[in-house]
Amino acid sequence: MHAQSSPHTTTMSERGSFALARCSCGWSGPARRSRDRARTDAADHLRTAEGAEG
Repeated sequence: MHAQSSPHTTTMSERGSFALARCSCGWSGPARRSRDRARTDAADHLRTAEGAEG
């Protein structure tokens, strides 16, 4: 893992039966019934953000 130079920190939150992925940069994924899919959305966002920065 690389040093914490990236401003991207993802979190998960739940609203009823939906899970949402959010990032400290302001990004938020769509509401998902699948927590696993919301985690995948967050991981995809991090990969995309790291690619854009590097």
